[in-house]
Order: sequence, then C-alpha cells, then structure tokens
Amino acid sequence: MELALRVLPMPADANANGDIFGGWIMAQVDLAGSVLPARLAKGRIATVSVNQFVFKQPVSVGDLLSFYARVERVGRTSITVHVEVYAERNPADLRVVKVTEANLTYVAIDGDGKPRVLPGR
Repeated sequence: MELALRVLPMPADANANGDIFGGWIMAQVDLAGSVLPARLAKGRIATVSVNQFVFKQPVSVGDLLSFYARVERVGRTSITVHVEVYAERNPADLRVVKVTEANLTYVAIDGDGKPRVLPGR
C-alpha cells in the first residue's frame, strides 16, 4: 500500500455531533484512489464505479487521516484500486485505527471523455 493522501478534517467537514460527513470522506477516498491510476494512465481518468465502501468507525474533527492505495487490477481501459483509511487519534496517547476501506474503478479517457486504451495495453 502506498500513502496517497494525508489530511486533517476541519469543523466545516463535520455534522452537529462533531462526526465528519461520510460524503466528505468519500470525496477524499476518490482523490486518494485516483493517484495511482493517473500515473499508470499517463493522462485523464474518471471514476467509473465505487465497487465497495465500508465505514468501520466514525471520524472526528482532529483525527489525522492517512489514505493508502494499492492497484488491484489493470484492464484494457480501466484500473481498480483498493483504498484504506487510517485515523491517528489522541496525540498524547496515540492510537491508529482503520476507519474506512473502499474499492474504486477508474477509466482512462481521451480529450472527448471517451474511454481510451491504457499505455502498454
């Protein structure tokens, strides 16, 4: 797994109870998941599907989130990535917990937004 993104959620990303919105986490997972496919595709990519998304624990303001990605499959035009998200909590007595994991598929696209063959395929 490769570190793809590290971010600290802010109060604007939280609901009234102080829990970070799931949609905000999903957006960050999409960004982190796109890093490796963008390198492999050597050009534009688009998210084509979210195959699985599991919220394992709530995320709070102040949790430092680390997003790790691994390429699971490379097809002719698409790349499937597994992303795991870990939260660093309570810096005085540090705990690291897995809070989310997901599988996403990205497709390489041309200038017109049409699927294109990945380099070397």
